[in-house]
Amino acid sequence: MPGPAAVSAYADAGPGRQTNTTPPVRLDPTAPGLKLRPGRKLAPGRVLDIKSVVETDDGGERREDTNVDVTFALQAEVIFDKDSADLGDAARARIRAIADEVKKQKATALRVFGFTDNLGDADHGVSLSKERANMVQRELAKDLGSATIQYEIRGYGEQYPIADNATEDGRRKNRRVEVSFPRK
Repeated sequence: MPGPAAVSAYADAGPGRQTNTTPPVRLDPTAPGLKLRPGRKLAPGRVLDIKSVVETDDGGERREDTNVDVTFALQAEVIFDKDSADLGDAARARIRAIADEVKKQKATALRVFGFTDNLGDADHGVSLSKERANMVQRELAKDLGSATIQYEIRGYGEQYPIADNATEDGRRKNRRVEVSFPRK
């Protein structure tokens, strides 16, 4: 009796992404180690994005790299005073480092998004997050000089938290400005 038919797993590149040129992995859908229930089949194979996240010890800055994007998240307290959109000297140095990475990656499109926690008035949070995103964008533009870069700037207020707003540590993480750009 012939053996089971092997199934090929192919990379799912997704929109605007390149596929891997290595040959697909051969899978045996009847292999006993798969432990599929009777009548079930394997889903089509695909390659998932690899994500690397590095955060400073104090949690003040986080860098997230994927196959597609680079994202820097700067904690609001690190770059702004409470309820302010004015940058300090330490903030300018961090933003300069991001600008250096933008140059290194030869990025031509930047997203600068501001976020707050859920304390206080929601409309004020949206306004403050937008002001902070605008301030970071202006500083980036100074550092990037005459480079042709398209900016997308938004203030989301308390929308899209990355941590639990029920704790001060979570709220601190949610008060941030993110700068992201496509990886070349």
